[in-house]
Amino acid sequence: MKHEHAKAATQNACKLCNPLGACLAFRGIENCVPFLHGSQGCATYIRRYLISHYKEPIDIASSNFNEETAVFGGSHNLKLGLKNVSDQYKPEVIGVATTCLSETIGDDVPGILREYKKEFKNGSPMPIIIHASTPSYQGSHIDGFHAAVHATVKALAEKAVKQRMINLFPNMVSPADLRHLKEIFVDFGMPVMVLPDYSQTMDGGPWGEYHRIPPGGTPAIAIASAASAMASIEFGSTIEASKSAAEHLDVMFGIPAYRMPLPIGIKGSDKFFSLLETVTGAKRAEKYEDERRRLVDAYADGHKYVFEKKVIIYGEEDLVIAMTAFLREIGMVPVLCASGGKSGLLKKRIAELVPDMDELGINVRDGVDFVDIEEESKILQPDFLIGNSKGFTMSKKNSIPLLRLGFPIHDRFGGQRMHHLGYRGTLELFDRIVNTVIEQRQNASSIGYTYM
Repeated sequence: MKHEHAKAATQNACKLCNPLGACLAFRGIENCVPFLHGSQGCATYIRRYLISHYKEPIDIASSNFNEETAVFGGSHNLKLGLKNVSDQYKPEVIGVATTCLSETIGDDVPGILREYKKEFKNGSPMPIIIHASTPSYQGSHIDGFHAAVHATVKALAEKAVKQRMINLFPNMVSPADLRHLKEIFVDFGMPVMVLPDYSQTMDGGPWGEYHRIPPGGTPAIAIASAASAMASIEFGSTIEASKSAAEHLDVMFGIPAYRMPLPIGIKGSDKFFSLLETVTGAKRAEKYEDERRRLVDAYADGHKYVFEKKVIIYGEEDLVIAMTAFLREIGMVPVLCASGGKSGLLKKRIAELVPDMDELGINVRDGVDFVDIEEESKILQPDFLIGNSKGFTMSKKNSIPLLRLGFPIHDRFGGQRMHHLGYRGTLELFDRIVNTVIEQRQNASSIGYTYM
């Protein structure tokens, strides 16, 4: 499909802003406060998105730019903000992410932080300050996420004696997926450093009293040990080398890096478990063989519903890539694979997992917005959409069912508790897809079948 008409501006972007992802990643570090060097509005916007998806409170500090700061620089505001956060929250770590405003005026944040550390005198221990450059006018939320993870590892990892441990950089997955991944490593008998780990900070239990910084997250001391691990596993096939934590550890400390797509589907999960068996020298627990068998059985039972159904999948590039391979595995045709990301690798990575992509007529588009996706949906006539809640308007306007997946999910409950990874997560995804197809058939029937 040709796209000949360039647009003057993006409308309803199929992505979110760079520092949002950084704030989420910093939230996965123990006793850490995310801090935005920019306007208060940026912090408010990001808090709104994160709270509505995860249903957890989240404080994001800000240097609170105003007109004067925007002209003369934000050095004073940044230093004052860091001091206030240190005094009031007593954090071990402060994660500083920049916004478009501070990046546009050219604030030398590393230089300001060096000055602040020299001037820091308030009688309390100096927090660890991590800086990630995350201009909102470049990239997307997933770029900010990886930038924060990379900056954290770069700042904290220290060479030490080798340990029997693996680093896991899981990408921007759900808290439920993070808990499942940690369970898998426990069953393999392998200690793991997961970064980030917001499985509790963004999906915890009720508190007896308010915590300014919620419990949970990866301890800074554990991140420091990343340079002594046996290996690093990183999910994602479009991460820039300059933002890859696994790549950094490989280059600087010789830690072997294993990078792979998100383990969704039988093939993707097989690859992940086989890698773990190779790296750990242990066999997978029998319960995972049982999960795989149940998944195969579900494929057989549900095949008649999903075979040759047409679907549009959109979202973060790595999620779209893994989901496309999974959809083909179950016999569905992803007629459009779309993302607001601009790594330039989306089509290449999908072709690696789906070699007959062109023969199937699968369209791949990156750097798109929802206007682009809606225009193509009118031509492609999909049976339903798969993606986050930002596609709901398009879904309702064109009467195309939407299966909600990824981030953000604002208009349904429990988005943070959805499994996607491994045999267990794939089975839950498959059930949801089959039920979406059944519901569509029921709604379209004048009879209203009660038995399918």
